[in-house]
Amino acid sequence: MKSRTIIVAVSGGIAAYKSAILVSRLVQQGHDVWVVLTECAMQFVGKATFSALAGRPPVVSLFDFRFSLGAHIELGDLVELLIVAPATSRVLASFAHGSSDDLLATLYLNRTCPVLIAPAMSAKMWKQPAVQRNVEQLTRDGVHWVGPESGWLSCRQVGIGRMAEPEQILVAISNLIDAME
Repeated sequence: MKSRTIIVAVSGGIAAYKSAILVSRLVQQGHDVWVVLTECAMQFVGKATFSALAGRPPVVSLFDFRFSLGAHIELGDLVELLIVAPATSRVLASFAHGSSDDLLATLYLNRTCPVLIAPAMSAKMWKQPAVQRNVEQLTRDGVHWVGPESGWLSCRQVGIGRMAEPEQILVAISNLIDAME
């Protein structure tokens, strides 16, 4: 498989710990991995974790000094595949409505590459008509999906909303990369 420049965007949910495994495996496969963390993601997993795994500090601000044109501009031009894992209902809504309220939403709007989303939220949230409308809109927009799965959720219930396991996400990534070649 050809090495790709991949952004793993992590939004705020307890499933963010799984994204560390995903980043590690992608780096081990030889991909050039950038990590984008939302403000809420940093409440669950720290920047140091992703710095060590990706080999560079994660991007957390539109105004990151490493990007003179803006992180969303330069990363949007660089990225070949955008992975959002976990993707919260807020992220889905921002993407579906074309919002640019943070780095991740702005990056989504400024990229032309394929997007793979691994949703994670409570079953009640996942089943909400508004969330399902956003999923339908993003599917029409060409977004690719992996999960959510049914299982034990952090809200101490069993239901749909669990983020796909890193291995499942890696298979979906491999399939997308194969389709790009």
